[in-house]
Amino acid sequence: MKLRKVTAASAVALTLALTATACGGGDKDSNSSGGGGKIKIGIKYDQPGLGLKEPNGDYSGFDVDVATYVAGQLGYKPDQIEFVETKSADRENALSRGDVKFIVATYSITPKRQEKVDFAGPYLLAHQDLLVKKDSKISKGTDLNGEKLCSVTGSTSAQNVKDKIAPDAQLKKYSGYSECIAGLQSGAVDAVTTDDSILAGFAAQDKYKGQFKLVGLKLSNENYGIGVKKGDKETLDKINKALEKMVSDGSWQKAVDKNFGPADYKNEPAPKIGNIVQ
Repeated sequence: MKLRKVTAASAVALTLALTATACGGGDKDSNSSGGGGKIKIGIKYDQPGLGLKEPNGDYSGFDVDVATYVAGQLGYKPDQIEFVETKSADRENALSRGDVKFIVATYSITPKRQEKVDFAGPYLLAHQDLLVKKDSKISKGTDLNGEKLCSVTGSTSAQNVKDKIAPDAQLKKYSGYSECIAGLQSGAVDAVTTDDSILAGFAAQDKYKGQFKLVGLKLSNENYGIGVKKGDKETLDKINKALEKMVSDGSWQKAVDKNFGPADYKNEPAPKIGNIVQ
């Protein structure tokens, strides 16, 4: 009888221990702040210089550096960050579902998006521009008349140039910017257009370094913000404070130089955090 009582007590103790572990152990979800937990952050996986998943599984780019810095200010170490691919069409849904805590993914702030998402920042002011070969004679938009201009299918960038600047430009649409850049290298196209930050990121890749240059046109203003779930003011305020510190301590400019410098990217000064102007 004594042996049975001890066994039963042990079983009860084991059950209580397992219950306690289930309730209090393991990783915290992405709504927690540091303290051994995890945080999920949305980024792009296919934009060199901004958000790229490397073949070895590492992540690189300006957006990745910004996200890592901000997460650090929120109490998370790099090994507590889980980067989640958030494609453009799914960014709002990823936030509303709670798949990620925030998104740093060339996320331009627009009135339409602000109806569904709150934005911290802006943390970068980009402009639509042209990327050409280093020895190209193209120095202004009108030089594109008669030249082959590349952008991706579904983008309005190339059409904007044709409609407003160079009506005789020959539009070439590829499935992705990597194809456009390869076409520029081979001579299949004469220029590529989209946000200057995206162009600079591609041009900064090792296989392209020194081959291309940005023309320096400012065809649009694209204020990149950090997307946060609508109504999450606490997280929004924390991220804005983190961005202010990133600018003030020099980390922001270092990240710009590291990720865009090889393309001679003439970045705008850091935007005033919290001053979202359309």
